[in-house]
Amino acid sequence: MRSPGKTKDGRADDSTGTKLPLATLLSHALVAFTIEFDNEVEHQLPHRTTNHGATPNVASGLLYRPWLVSLAMWANCMQFVGEQGIRVNELEQLAGTPSNLNGMERWGYITIAPDPDDKRAKPRRSDWVIRATPAGRMAQEIWRPLFGVIEQRWAARFGAARLARLRKSLQGLVDKLNADLPDCLPILGYGLIGISLQRKPRISATRRNTTAVDLPLSALLSRPLLTLATEFEERMNLSLAICANLLRVLDEQGVPIKDIPRLSGVSKEAISMALGFLRNRGFVVIETAQAVGRTKVARLTPEGKHAKDAYPRLLGKIEESWSARFGEDAVRTLRESLEELVGEATAEHSPVFQGLIPYPHGWRASVRKPETLPHYPMVLHRGGFPDGS
Repeated sequence: MRSPGKTKDGRADDSTGTKLPLATLLSHALVAFTIEFDNEVEHQLPHRTTNHGATPNVASGLLYRPWLVSLAMWANCMQFVGEQGIRVNELEQLAGTPSNLNGMERWGYITIAPDPDDKRAKPRRSDWVIRATPAGRMAQEIWRPLFGVIEQRWAARFGAARLARLRKSLQGLVDKLNADLPDCLPILGYGLIGISLQRKPRISATRRNTTAVDLPLSALLSRPLLTLATEFEERMNLSLAICANLLRVLDEQGVPIKDIPRLSGVSKEAISMALGFLRNRGFVVIETAQAVGRTKVARLTPEGKHAKDAYPRLLGKIEESWSARFGEDAVRTLRESLEELVGEATAEHSPVFQGLIPYPHGWRASVRKPETLPHYPMVLHRGGFPDGS
C-alpha cells in the first residue's frame, strides 16, 4: 500500500491518486510561507481589524494603529517607500505591478500628496509623492527581517539541505524567466485575473538588475507561479484562480455553497466574487436543493464541466512545455523539491501545515482551521491575504 499523499511513482497527489499540478505545488508553498509570515507580523505589529478589533497600544508610541494587511502589500508597495518617499509612477515601475494605494493610505501605512517642490499648478497624481506614516515605518521595520526569519524556520523544520535544494531549483528557473516579473502575485481584478496581466507597467532598470539569488523565497515561488498563470490565461477563457479554486471542487450534481470555502481553502468573500462571475457567464447555476434543507448549491453547467476538465489538461501541457524549454531535469527537481513540502496538500498530510498554527490572540485562531490551502492564491484588494480573507 502506498503512503498517503503519494502516487505509485512516489509523487505528491491530491488524495485521489492524481498528480498535483506544478501550479498547485507552488501555490501551497507560497500560501504557507505567507500565512506564517503574516501571523508573525500580526503578533508584532500594533494593528486593527474589521472583525477582531484592535490590539492594545502598549508602548508602541503609535497614535493610530494600521489596519492589518498581508505580505503582498510589502512586496508591491512598502518595500519601495524610502525615507525620502517615492513618486506614484516610480513605485509601480519598481514593483512591477500596481498596489492598492488608496487602501494603503486609508489603512494608515502611507500618505500621498503633491511634491512641495513641484511648482506646477496642478501636478498629475502620478507625480505625487508616497511617504510612509509612523505606523508604516514601524511595519517596515517588522516586515524587512521576517523573510529571513521564516526561511530559517523552514530550514530548521524541513532540513537545511532540503530548503537549499528548493531555493537552488527556483533560482535556476527564475533566472530564465521574464525579468519584469513582480516579487508577488498581482492583486486579482475583474474575472480574478491579475491586474498586472491586464495592464503591464513599465519596469525600471533597477528591478531588471536584480538576480534570483537576491530574492526571498516568497518571490522565488511567486514568479514561476505567475508565469504559469499568464500562460494558462492566454489559452483559457477563465482565470487560473477561478479554475483551480472553484471549478475544481464543483460538479454537475451541485455542491452546497456554504461548503465551498472549506473545500477550496478560500474565503467566502472570494468565493462569492468567483461564483458571481461564473454564473453570469453560464459556467455555473445556483439552485436551492430541496433534499438538503433548501440549501443553496452551485452546479456546473455543461460548459462549466468542459472548463473543469480542460483546466488540469492545460496545466499539464504547460508543464511539459517547460520541461522542453527549461530542461527536464530542472523542472523535475523543482517538482520533487515542492512535493517533499506539500505532500497530499491537506492539513492532515502536508508538512507545510506545521507552520500554520496561529498565535492564540491572532485572528486566524478564532476561525475554522483550514483543511487545505488555495490551489492558486486569491490576492484581493481587501489586504492581499493569499486566501482572500
